[in-house]
Amino acid sequence: MYKKVVSKILFVFIIFLACLAIYNYLTLQNIQFFITPNYSEGELINKQTTNPKRLFLKSWRIIKSKYYDPTLNGQDWTKWNKHYVDQIKTQEDAYVAINSMLASLDDPYSIFLNQEQYKEQNTNIDAKIVGIGVNIMSISGKILIVSVVDTTPAQKAGIKAGDIILKVNGKDVSGKTVSDVAALIRGEINTKVKLELLRDKQKLTKEITREEIKIKNINASVIDKNIGYIQISSFISSDMTKEFIDALNKTQNCQGLIIDLRGNTGGLMPNAVVIADMFLTQGHIVSIVDRDKQKSDINAQAKPYAINKPLVVLIDEGTASASEILSGALKDNHKAILVGKRTYGKGMIQRIYPMPNQTGMNLTIAKYLTPKGIDINKKGISPDYEVDYTAKDFIADKDPQLDEAKRIINRLINNNKNEIAKAG
Repeated sequence: MYKKVVSKILFVFIIFLACLAIYNYLTLQNIQFFITPNYSEGELINKQTTNPKRLFLKSWRIIKSKYYDPTLNGQDWTKWNKHYVDQIKTQEDAYVAINSMLASLDDPYSIFLNQEQYKEQNTNIDAKIVGIGVNIMSISGKILIVSVVDTTPAQKAGIKAGDIILKVNGKDVSGKTVSDVAALIRGEINTKVKLELLRDKQKLTKEITREEIKIKNINASVIDKNIGYIQISSFISSDMTKEFIDALNKTQNCQGLIIDLRGNTGGLMPNAVVIADMFLTQGHIVSIVDRDKQKSDINAQAKPYAINKPLVVLIDEGTASASEILSGALKDNHKAILVGKRTYGKGMIQRIYPMPNQTGMNLTIAKYLTPKGIDINKKGISPDYEVDYTAKDFIADKDPQLDEAKRIINRLINNNKNEIAKAG
C-alpha cells in the first residue's frame, strides 16, 4: 500500500515537472499566442472606447503587420484604407469595412467579432449553459457541427459531427454567423428546438429538448479490465493538465491506453503540447512557422521518465487544431497508433486581438508542422488504420473504431511487440 502511494506521488511530481518545464519554455520563447486566457478576470476584454474610423484603422494596421501571409493574399493593402477610411461614420460601417478586409484574405479563421460575438467567444467553456450540447463552426457560409458533447440531448438524439445545420426552428441559417446560430439553438430549459440537418446528402429533422449542460473536457474509465480509455472533448480549459493527470491516475493500473480525440476541435495549444510531452523523453512535438518563414521547434523536455504503454489514439473528421498537434506528435514519434478517419486539417494558428469597444479579432499569425515537418492544413492526418463509423453503427450502439483500438491494444499487450514503431 505504501509503495503504491509513493509511486503515485512520484508520478504526479514528474508530470508536474514536465508541465512546468513546458510552461517555462513557452514563456522564454515569448510566443504570445500560447498565452492561456484568464476568462474569469476578463483580461481579453479591451474596455477602451474609440470612434468607428479609429477602430477600422487599428484593425487595418494589425492585419497589415501581423497576418501570416505578408502578401495579404496577393493584394495592395492600401486600397482598403483609401476605399473606406473617409466613408466610415457609424460602428456598423466599421464592422462592414473590417469584415470586407478580412474576407479578402480568403481565410475562414480570421474574423472580426462585434461586442456580443466576442463576449460569446470568451465565455468560459466550463460554465453551465442551456442548450443541446453541440459545437459548431462556420465553413464557407455553412454551419457545421464539429463535435457533439457526450451524454447531452444532441448525442441522445443521434446528431453527429459533420452534420450541416440547414434550419433552426424553420429559419434558414445559411450565411449566418456562428454566434447567431448558437443563439437560435439555445433557449430556456426544458423547451424544444427543431433542427433540419444535412448528412451524406440526406435531410434529417431532429426535435430536441434543451437542458442545462456542464461541459466536461475529459472523461476516463477502464474498459475490458486492462485498457484505460480517456476521452478528451476540448483543449480549451486552463485546468486541462490537472484533468489529464487525474485521468491517468484513474487508469494507471491498465496495461494499455486509448485516447479518444474524435470530435475534438482543439483549444489552447499549450495543453496539447504538455500532454504530448508526458509521452515523450525526446524529439519534436510541433514546429511553428511565422510570417517571415522562420521555424521554431518545440521539443519534448529531456527527462528520465515518460508514459510508456501501448497507446492508440482515435481520430475522425472532427479532430482538429490542438487535437491534431497531439495526434501528429504521438504518431510521428512512434508513440501511438492512430485509428479512425482522416482529421479535419486545421494547421493554422490564430491570435486573439482584444479590440476597442469590447470587440475582438481572431487573426491567423502562423502555421504549424508535425514533428516530421508535414503541413497538414486542409489535408489532415491519416490514420494508421482507417475504420468507418456509420449512422447504422451509432443506432445499433456499435463503435467499430473503438473495437479496432481495443484489438490493437490487446495484440500489443499479448505479443509484447512494439508495433507502434512500425506504424506510419
